[in-house]
Amino acid sequence: MIKGVGVDAVEVARVKKIVDHGDNFAQKVLTPNEFAQYQKMVGKRKVEYLGGRFSLKESFSKAMGTGLGKYVGLQDIETLWNKLGHPVMTSTKFDGNIFPSITHDDHEIVTLVVLEEKE
Repeated sequence: MIKGVGVDAVEVARVKKIVDHGDNFAQKVLTPNEFAQYQKMVGKRKVEYLGGRFSLKESFSKAMGTGLGKYVGLQDIETLWNKLGHPVMTSTKFDGNIFPSITHDDHEIVTLVVLEEKE
């Protein structure tokens, strides 16, 4: 059974300004595993990665019905790639199936998360 669906979008230009100011925001948003991947990237890819991970965390919290804050924090959600490059999301706050999707162009990053409860 579907528990929730969340959608979010962020502007690439806004994330680029954040990336240009250093790693403080990235360290707050990304888990240690995500941050390790982020540090290996440069330029546009770094912006897409940080913006995408932030947006996925927002989408997840919306699907949970809580938003980011007291119940769901940024460090409670992690999205890494599987061997095929597909995003795999895990969370300490949800024990069901999580289906993330992410897309981006030169202007926007859009994410979708579907949460499915275990039967």
